[in-house]
Amino acid sequence: MHALARQPLFLTLTGLTSVAMLLPAAVGLALEEFHDSRSFFYAGVIGMVLTVLVAISLANRQHNTSALRQLLALAAGFVFLPVYMAIPFQEAVRTTTFASAYFEMVSSFTTTGATLFDPARLSVAEHLWRAEVGWLGGMLMWVAASAIMAPLALGGFEVTASGEPGQAVLSGVAASERSDPQSRLWRSVEALVPLYVGLTLALTVMLMVAGDPPLIALTHAMAVLSTSGISPIGGVESAPSGIWGEIILFLFLAFALSRQTFSNDTRQTQGLWYDPEFRLGLLIVVIVPLALFLRHWAAAFEVGEEQNWLAGLRALWGALFTAASFLTTNGFISSEWDTAQFWSGLSTPGIILMGLALLGGGVATTAGGVKLLRVYALYQNGTREIERLVHPSSVGGAGLLGRRLRKEGAFIAWVFFMLFAVTLSGLTMVLGLYGLNFEHSTVLTIATLANTGPLIEVAPEAAIDLNAHVWHAKLLLCGAMVLGRLELLAVIVMLSPDSWRG
Repeated sequence: MHALARQPLFLTLTGLTSVAMLLPAAVGLALEEFHDSRSFFYAGVIGMVLTVLVAISLANRQHNTSALRQLLALAAGFVFLPVYMAIPFQEAVRTTTFASAYFEMVSSFTTTGATLFDPARLSVAEHLWRAEVGWLGGMLMWVAASAIMAPLALGGFEVTASGEPGQAVLSGVAASERSDPQSRLWRSVEALVPLYVGLTLALTVMLMVAGDPPLIALTHAMAVLSTSGISPIGGVESAPSGIWGEIILFLFLAFALSRQTFSNDTRQTQGLWYDPEFRLGLLIVVIVPLALFLRHWAAAFEVGEEQNWLAGLRALWGALFTAASFLTTNGFISSEWDTAQFWSGLSTPGIILMGLALLGGGVATTAGGVKLLRVYALYQNGTREIERLVHPSSVGGAGLLGRRLRKEGAFIAWVFFMLFAVTLSGLTMVLGLYGLNFEHSTVLTIATLANTGPLIEVAPEAAIDLNAHVWHAKLLLCGAMVLGRLELLAVIVMLSPDSWRG
């Protein structure tokens, strides 16, 4: 482990990717899908050999391991590692282009979950590889949040940090580790990776007990923990475990609402219930389904179905699970989601799901979107401004952290919202140049920037055929997915000369 910790982050990620290819190779061999097994095995072995040779050649060299260098390596990983991941995937599928394979791997690794392939087209090993890549991307973000983003006050930490984005002021243990960011990185790995693996295995076992076959249980467990929304059967609505499986998945969606559900390594609170992100997430998950339920209940009177309580409860559960899934940018649809439409005769507009995905989950989780903490900071600022209109001489309470959240935190959150809005508008217009109408351009933009790929199939009235677009349009969407995963503030910090001085 000590020798591995001295290696550059990008090289370490390449080696782990090579090792990860052995799992679909073994599954393909067990199922006698020998072409798939050879594709992943050869790519994995070649990658491991090259990684070891490069590691040996760099063994006696001193590397710049600053947090900014690690952030740059993280960005390079999301851009270039999918090139390596796509090689065995394209070889295994055989009937696809490399651009499509690269799009699939970027979508999986950024936990977006958008796909170009019908589930029936892919083999078991190929489905497992997509889910595993998404799972690894989620694990990487868990570790990078505390080891890279937090020290640089990025990824949502800028809202509560005392320093500027990219130039955070550290104290205590973090300050003592500033000179050795590699140590901070591997401490995060040792603390979080066993927990991530354990939660995935626990969820897999629960889903198998509920009735799912091993492949479906494992891929859905990986998808929920990483919020990738990847499924070998097109979604949990078709899973054999039914509503009991959805209830189990619903409980594990809480890990994407707040980092306090699994770790307190980035900020201290009085407890999970007092965490503003968790409370705000629960409030949204309750309010949105109730509003949809009341809307459909009112419409049920017109079709004479208001007495059908069973259909009403099923519709309520469908809205509850789906709202939580899209708020955490997972994108799974409940099997009861369509029940509300049949019960009342009204369709549920996809714009609600797009809004939930834009809000996103908690800071330093695997969820995408603008993050709940930024929304909470703007809410606190708004309530304080209204209070000052009523009582101009009043003094705000909540201590130093509360004042920081309402003032500087709300300001940087507003800046992020504006940058996100400008990026969304610009990408929507660029996609319009490829012949997409306004609805499809907007859906694709929100789905990629919020890392919620299932929106592409659920939100628009007419399905979007991504395979019909040219390869450079797919690359543009890949760039949007990487930008959504890293966030624009991190990209600005990496490009700013001031961040690299000293």
